[in-house]
Amino acid sequence: MPRIVINGAAHQVGEGALLLDVLDDCGIIVPHVCHDRRLQPNGACRLCLVEVKAQPGPVPSCATRVEDGMDVRTDTPALEALRRANLSLLAARYPDEAVLKEPWRPLHRLLNGHGIRGGNRPPARAHHEDTHPYIGVAMDRCILCYRCVRICEELQGQFVWEIAGRGEHSHVAPIGGRTMLEAGCVSCGACVDTCPTGALFDKRSPVHAAGGTRTTCPYCAVGCQVDVAASGGRVIAVRPADHPTNKGHLCVKGRYAFEFQHAGDRVTAPLIRRDGIWQEVSWEDALGHVAARFDTIRSAAGADRIGILASSRATNEECYLAQKFARVVLGTHNVDCCARVCHTPSAKALKTMLGTGAATNGFDDIELARAFLLWGANPTENHPVLGARIKQAVMHGAKLVVVDPRRTELCRYADIHLAILPGTDVLLCNAMAATLIEEERIDHAFLAERVSGFDEFHRFVLDCLPERVAPACGVRAEAIRQAARIYADAIPAMCFHGLGVTEHMQGTEGVMALTNLALLTGNLGKSGSGVNPLRGQNNVQGAALMGCEPNSLTGSQPIRLAREKFEAAWNCTLPASHGLNLLEMMDSARHGDLKALWVHGYDIYQSLANEAATREALDHLELVVVQDLFLTETAQAFATVFLPAASSFEKDGTFTNSDRRIQRVRAVVPPPGQALPDWQIIQRLAGQMGHATGFAFDSPEAIWNEVRELWPGGAGLSYERLDKECLHWPCPDLSHPGTPYLHASSFTNGKTAELARIGFAASPETCTKDYPFILTTGRSLYQFNVGTMTGRTQNQRLHDADTLDMCAADAERLHLRSGDRVRIESRYGATTLRLRVTEAPREGILFTTFHQPALFVNMVTSAVRDRQTDTPEYKQVAVRIG
Repeated sequence: MPRIVINGAAHQVGEGALLLDVLDDCGIIVPHVCHDRRLQPNGACRLCLVEVKAQPGPVPSCATRVEDGMDVRTDTPALEALRRANLSLLAARYPDEAVLKEPWRPLHRLLNGHGIRGGNRPPARAHHEDTHPYIGVAMDRCILCYRCVRICEELQGQFVWEIAGRGEHSHVAPIGGRTMLEAGCVSCGACVDTCPTGALFDKRSPVHAAGGTRTTCPYCAVGCQVDVAASGGRVIAVRPADHPTNKGHLCVKGRYAFEFQHAGDRVTAPLIRRDGIWQEVSWEDALGHVAARFDTIRSAAGADRIGILASSRATNEECYLAQKFARVVLGTHNVDCCARVCHTPSAKALKTMLGTGAATNGFDDIELARAFLLWGANPTENHPVLGARIKQAVMHGAKLVVVDPRRTELCRYADIHLAILPGTDVLLCNAMAATLIEEERIDHAFLAERVSGFDEFHRFVLDCLPERVAPACGVRAEAIRQAARIYADAIPAMCFHGLGVTEHMQGTEGVMALTNLALLTGNLGKSGSGVNPLRGQNNVQGAALMGCEPNSLTGSQPIRLAREKFEAAWNCTLPASHGLNLLEMMDSARHGDLKALWVHGYDIYQSLANEAATREALDHLELVVVQDLFLTETAQAFATVFLPAASSFEKDGTFTNSDRRIQRVRAVVPPPGQALPDWQIIQRLAGQMGHATGFAFDSPEAIWNEVRELWPGGAGLSYERLDKECLHWPCPDLSHPGTPYLHASSFTNGKTAELARIGFAASPETCTKDYPFILTTGRSLYQFNVGTMTGRTQNQRLHDADTLDMCAADAERLHLRSGDRVRIESRYGATTLRLRVTEAPREGILFTTFHQPALFVNMVTSAVRDRQTDTPEYKQVAVRIG
């Protein structure tokens, strides 16, 4: 490592580091306004000049890389004079009133520190607008550092800002003279973060509120780390943390959509519904009522007449307690979570083929990959920080194949976009596999050492050559071949997939077919490769991993293999009967068998496909207990007891993100009123039912330590380490560094993995004369799931209602225009949506989101389920325009 001298003192520094960053790390303050560690060096402001021995003049430290033997001076009188002169030039046209009003801003601190006043001479041209709900624009403060322009390009890749005009008339404005939103702003706030003057500012959150409590974002499973500021018991600002997970970046939800925390309809006391009226009661009365009803049902009909649904928004510790309660207190394996309706097919497929049902590689491999196969996922909207990283990698030379029925944002950057017909994923994967073998683009060495069943698989896919199956997939045969070549030739290649694969009748088999492609090309067991599901909710990976599924215990350990260990630790006998998953619970309730359901943080009535079937099931239940922040649609329509829970901003614990990082959650503010963290509610109810001893934890850390004792892959993940390190499981002991990528030398279930021979099976939801369109569903950038959180924020102004997206050709044929209200009908139900004519969906395919309860899109979705996991087929239902 290089050794340099700074102001007479020797320092050892990182290879290739920027001198300004080294100075900052050493606590040596050098003024600057154009530099941001997230950006490429610029050197525009000339404030960070330093003297380097043997250099003919001062050099900008923000654009100079350290070299061994450097001798640097930062504090000479000549440098001070230069900085003062440059600051004076910046201040000449800067409003002094701004400096006085907001002294905490970086430029203002510099001016005040040097005793320089603003000149108050207005700039030649300054852009102002007040159209954005979160971001204010006051470009009379712009000093042309161009950080907003650069960060929008280099971090987010949105290209909203431009430098307009020339010479002294140069100014920064949204591209094309439009407003920010019209110019394509996605409201990530990066430009606000980097602006040193307040020319761009958060309307609600003062900049001096930066800092605060480090915790994990409560939205998607990227798991961005955030610093949350609070005042008077309220969250007032969220900022991105400089952390490996998100590298100083956030999306609009993580940064701005925290208002739900203090929404006026937040429930803060336990409720019991009597004669149709909600009544506030004490915790003792509420839990006593639930305990008595559970005991009555269990005594009369057995423990398997009760089910528990854990929350993917709850912590690992709370999910662990939920499944422990089901098995120890109630005596049933009837426990599940929302992973059932999204990525259980991923977990099932990857565990079956590779031995571990989770992402094989970490997000840091994005910058190492030479190609991406993005299948059934739209990360720039659904996982925006990750999507921005993929976009940047592609703009820097990586290849990209997108497989999606719609033209998503990343299709603009793709080498190939395969606009597949929904439900034909297995067929298309097989066609790509056939191409790889026929064209000799397989990794023979990897196959020989790590893969079995190749000869049988080869014979199987001979019938799936692109020329034979392309018409059924709805894409050109040559395009399939080109996609296969890109994935095979640009090694390493990284596959990301989403619900566009899993939420189908062949969802599990679709992920298995994707895994075949990785095995054939050797894209497993190394950096920059792998098969990686993009998880939707913040802790959906963790909820299932903690044992919130009927067939596995904590750590995804099969009950038949881990039973004795858990019985000894829990001092109980585990139930012998098989548990029911979420969809099986709904079936059982409809048949009158399941009698009670305790639902944690999950609006199942609004979320589950085929609303009519869900309503019938919930109507048949004798007891529905909802534990949440708000009276959800499930609570309003069916619950008899409501238990007010704390949000993730109000409790401690851990979440597990999509690339297997266990990350800390920390309380920022106290829960309102009588609301409690989920773990305390479970603990109290266990005590009411005579099981206080097994649930006598004094903190989430104590719960986590019990998890670590039972889960070998998490034994090394102590809170002490998690507070300091960013670790991926498996991490089997306290000296283990964690596992950024899996299967380096063998698979979890053996040395070799077997190629899966999967035949194509068409969904019954296909187009007919009566139902000529296929509807597929997904999320938008600005809303989250069924809007429980984002629907109570200003994000409503950015995405106010679900729309029905239709291509221009279909709209013209039906004589429809954007803005028309259209009734959409399936065999299961109907709803009315506002039409949006767009070129995103292909002809014959319709698309909508499902965020608005009033529109209830799941009245239309189907009863078809994945053949192995029961995951509903949200992505394909035959419909007509009524």
